[in-house]
Amino acid sequence: MSFKRYLIGKPLANERLDHERLNKKTALAVLSSDAISSVAYATDQILFVLGGAIGLAAVQYVFPISAVIVGLLVLVGISYQQTIHAYPGGGGSYTVAKENLGQRAGLIAAAALLTDYILTVAVSVSSGVAAITSAYPALVPHTVAIGVTAILVLMFVNLRGVRESGIAFSIPTYAFIVMMLALIGLGLWKLSNGVTPVAAIAAINVDPTTAKHGAFPAGYGLLFLLMRGFAEGCAAMTGTEAISNGVQAFRAPTQRNAAVTLSWMVAILATFFLGVSYMAHQFAVMPTTAETVLSQLGHHIFGGGIAYYALQYSTFAILVLAANTAFADFPRLAGILANDKYMPSQLAARGDRLAFSNGIISLALVAILLVWLFNGDTNNLIPLYAIGVFVCFTLSQAGMVMHWLRTKEEGWRWRAALNGIGACATAVVSVIQVVTKFSAGAWIVALIIPLFILILQSIHTHYRRFAIDIAFRGRSPILPHEHTVVVPISAVNKATAAALVYATTLSRNVRAIHIEVDPNATPKLEREWDRWDIGYELEILSSPYRSIVRPLVEYVTHLQEETPGALVTVVTPEMVPRHWWEHLLHNKTALYIRTAFLFKPNVVVVAVPYLVGHDYEHEERGPRWTAEASVTTGEVPAAKEPD
Repeated sequence: MSFKRYLIGKPLANERLDHERLNKKTALAVLSSDAISSVAYATDQILFVLGGAIGLAAVQYVFPISAVIVGLLVLVGISYQQTIHAYPGGGGSYTVAKENLGQRAGLIAAAALLTDYILTVAVSVSSGVAAITSAYPALVPHTVAIGVTAILVLMFVNLRGVRESGIAFSIPTYAFIVMMLALIGLGLWKLSNGVTPVAAIAAINVDPTTAKHGAFPAGYGLLFLLMRGFAEGCAAMTGTEAISNGVQAFRAPTQRNAAVTLSWMVAILATFFLGVSYMAHQFAVMPTTAETVLSQLGHHIFGGGIAYYALQYSTFAILVLAANTAFADFPRLAGILANDKYMPSQLAARGDRLAFSNGIISLALVAILLVWLFNGDTNNLIPLYAIGVFVCFTLSQAGMVMHWLRTKEEGWRWRAALNGIGACATAVVSVIQVVTKFSAGAWIVALIIPLFILILQSIHTHYRRFAIDIAFRGRSPILPHEHTVVVPISAVNKATAAALVYATTLSRNVRAIHIEVDPNATPKLEREWDRWDIGYELEILSSPYRSIVRPLVEYVTHLQEETPGALVTVVTPEMVPRHWWEHLLHNKTALYIRTAFLFKPNVVVVAVPYLVGHDYEHEERGPRWTAEASVTTGEVPAAKEPD
């Protein structure tokens, strides 16, 4: 417990929940780092696709493609502004789709969002590690280890609470913003003063049959290539929905603060994305497996000095922290789904620091698995990315169209038209994403999302049936005609005595039994039992296969068959050592017995703990049930009130 307190801090009372909410500046760091950080790899992904087919000539297409993506970003941003005001309770695409398009559409949005959040952590951390390995190539063999360590650090910081994690992450986010402004500003100044691009851009004459790496199928030509580059570049828009999902994380007035923060995020992302793509075009840089576009631009614009390393370190920091957007929103969305009975109820519970701790830990474990499976390679993970988020964009905006048509609030016509245009545009992009990236790994996401939906529906079915099964209809499920108490005996000791004394308070029909796993030890136990002489016969059950649990279960089953409807209570003595590590030196028979009877009707298992080293004789106690006299006199134990 002390170690836990050291890692995540002291528990916070429920009254502190409002105090844990975020202001706009902190929320920008917590909820926008995913979107802002995507400028570190979005341009790279466009150039990887184009450059694989047409080489350096690809740089002349990167800025126009980026401009189209930014236009789509602004359209989606305006749509989510409306979502924030219409649904201040949060939940984003899931809530909008569920309430306006039906439960099935809501589940599709939820599955797509959860998938995207998991990939956000894996892609962001892998990209951050790539920024460091670009500066220090000797670290490349340790890519997975660095990525796993970064995810664990993020997990522990988020377990400390939303507000505390926001404060911790603000400095790296704003450091990256400053360095990007310096990079773009100084780059434009150098270009305006006659700095020559690194290489001349060759004229393009694309022949699909001679493409270097088969980036696009023969016969589709340049159009398919550009569509593929556009699909990869749309990774820049991931994280746009995070603020609308987490409206409740903002301080009052929540809707206004969330809307303003979303505007800041869209403006910063658009500026940086266009700036990096323009610089990549002007300086004619192409990404490699060893060095990113940002790293090359840093060399050309800053040189190899401290400014370059500041850019790389800040890029690494924000890319790793971009995963924090998922750590902020995945647990929150999982909690909403848990309240709707579509995810395990444990995910709706807040931890000691008022964060959704179970969701945070679950996300970290799945993301670590992905980083390990894909060796922390961003290029392997990116094809799986952004598909889910565009499905969410489409469902959210289509849901908002239905919302305006239903409510007919002021300005509903132009609002519905705007959302309709956005829904059509993002739907087209979704199709492009799946078609152009299918063979590169998108088929995995196309399989995972339906599987996710089936899991959510199965969980909901379980909870619905569970509620029906446990509903009370005026009659107790346990109406015993007879109550028998069974006490398993392994030795004559204080723990056994405590269990027998407790058993006598439950029923006069007490059975003491011994499971014989070692026939040579049985005579000694029988002699000690006869010497104890407490008035109960010790029944010996043979166990030729040395199992404790199976003979006990068969014995209890036989008792129930003899008396149908009988209630059987199994009272197990349980030793509790002084120190936690001493538990490793003792077996867990009591735990196995409880597990064995978990699915047996009309059987109650009670563990009676005996605390080794505790001074039972001199502790101050109030009125209690006693049976000490019967143990020493040989009479049948009878519970009685003290004088």
